[in-house]
Amino acid sequence: MTDPDPFRVIFVCTGNICRSPMAEVVLRALAVQRGLASRVLSRSAGTGDWHLGERADERTLDCLTRRGYDGSAHRARQFSAASFAENDLIVALDRTHERILKAWARSDDDKGKVTLLRAFDPHASSMDVPDPYYAGPPMFDSVLAMIETATRGLFSQLEPAVRAPRTTLRALRRPDQEDLP
Repeated sequence: MTDPDPFRVIFVCTGNICRSPMAEVVLRALAVQRGLASRVLSRSAGTGDWHLGERADERTLDCLTRRGYDGSAHRARQFSAASFAENDLIVALDRTHERILKAWARSDDDKGKVTLLRAFDPHASSMDVPDPYYAGPPMFDSVLAMIETATRGLFSQLEPAVRAPRTTLRALRRPDQEDLP
């Protein structure tokens, strides 16, 4: 028996050099820690094309390194129409990204894949992860802490499903959504 297809998660921010690469790396690290690296595929993209092919922002890389993560392999890419079909869950880093992604969706199924990262943090005071691009290293550290907390919440919901056979994997729902029969 071969391994089932992994559950594919893509994190989306503006330029794919600060917030979404952080979330991608954090989810990947959680999957590795829990022995699920082959069952969870974590990637990221931006809504814009300003930084295509670039590494993550140096402050992002420094922040990740300080917390024990490796973001050196990251190269920025842009979210595209094909990204809806290529991913099982599309995680927006703020409400602007969520609105853009839902506007780009071609079907209700596409729209249903879009959620906010901070929806998985029960203590979040805002659903938006602030953009640290115009701030200094302390803001990058603060943003990474928010992302770690919310991504742990996301992973705690995702983990039981990815441990189950892929054929029984139900759609991942935000904590505020009711389960459907």
